[in-house]
Amino acid sequence: MTYSGDRPPLDVRDAIDQLEAIVRDVAEELAGWRSRAQKAESELKSGTRGGAGGGGASGTPVRSPELESENKALRQRMEGARTRVHDLMQRLTFLEEQARDNGAHK
Repeated sequence: MTYSGDRPPLDVRDAIDQLEAIVRDVAEELAGWRSRAQKAESELKSGTRGGAGGGGASGTPVRSPELESENKALRQRMEGARTRVHDLMQRLTFLEEQARDNGAHK
C-alpha cells in the first residue's frame, strides 16, 4: 500500500479499523468454539456427558438437540462474520485503488 502522506486516508483507516474489530470478534468466537469442543471431547471420552451418557452401546455419539441448536446458531454467526469480512475487504480494496488513483492524479 502506497500513500502520498504518512498515513492512509481517513476512509481507508476506518475500513481497516472495522476489519480489525471483526477479525478480533471472529478470533474470540473461534476460541470459544475450540474450548467447547475440547470440553465436549473430554466429557465424551470420560463418559461424564450429561443426560444419556457418553454414547450408545454401539459406540455412536448421543445427539443433543440443545447442542445442535447452538451449533446452528454459531454457524449462522460465523457466516455473518464471514460475509462482513468479505464486504469490508472489497471496500478496502476499492478505497485503496481510489487513494492510489487520486495520488497519481495530483
